[in-house]
Amino acid sequence: MNEFALLLAATLSAGTPLAIAGLGLLVNERAGVLNLGAEGMMLIAAVAGFAVAFHTGSDWLAFAAGAAAGALAAAVFGVLVIWLGTNQYATGLALSLFGAGFSAFAGIGYVGKKLAERPNHAIPGLADLPFLGTALFRQHPMVYVVIAAVALAAWILYRTRAGLVLRAVGESPESAHALGYPVRRIRLAAVMVGGALCGVSGAYLSVVYAPLWVEGMVAGRGWIALALTTFATWRPARVLLGAYLFGGVTMLQLQLQGQGVQIASQLMSMLPYLATIVVLVLISRNPTWIRVNLPASLGKPFHPGH
Repeated sequence: MNEFALLLAATLSAGTPLAIAGLGLLVNERAGVLNLGAEGMMLIAAVAGFAVAFHTGSDWLAFAAGAAAGALAAAVFGVLVIWLGTNQYATGLALSLFGAGFSAFAGIGYVGKKLAERPNHAIPGLADLPFLGTALFRQHPMVYVVIAAVALAAWILYRTRAGLVLRAVGESPESAHALGYPVRRIRLAAVMVGGALCGVSGAYLSVVYAPLWVEGMVAGRGWIALALTTFATWRPARVLLGAYLFGGVTMLQLQLQGQGVQIASQLMSMLPYLATIVVLVLISRNPTWIRVNLPASLGKPFHPGH
């Protein structure tokens, strides 16, 4: 029973960066912009967050630095695709490649460095409960913040005027423009929010989840987060569910390795990515489901007056 509690706790921790990044990508995709640069933004933010945590000892300043780095990278992407009309797919891939190279260069001095001793985040009283204490109440506060953020995002998207406008821009930017909404500025704001959340995700990986900096440490999580938005059919609660599903698969392969299961470690490491492919294949068998939920203008440029 204790092993299961530890697995559940590890699943929540592993799913958290996927949930943060997936939520950010959902916001900018709801506005009609597809950003394939999540991996690069997370890597830039990971090294920025680690550097700030190393010099200040503050997780929250590290998250702020990660958010700023991610938002800045996303702003550059946004200006290129929204105002200058570059191809969203090519520009996103370029951002991922740039992020990988820049983070490797910027992080050279931090390889092998260790952060100060991590504080104990156990919730007094609740952390001592049998099973639930181990599974749920010894997590970093960011784990709980993400759950609240998903609920807030769902409320904003479906219960507020701002959410209605954002979804309208993603469905029909021409109609939103005709009604007087600044479509390009709304899209840029959505892209920057998405970048900031991807940045927090990257900082969480290097400050809380690892905590260390090594080149390429995001290890494909940005691509999994992109797949997660499709898996979730662009709904926040499903992003959280999917993140924990993929986090659970990641932790399961580590637990099986620890128990001495006689399977090649390389095959075990493939499990999260194999699960991603399987899920996408299963979803693609029902194209109507995707088409009904897909923002109609996703990936399509918008030029006022054309």
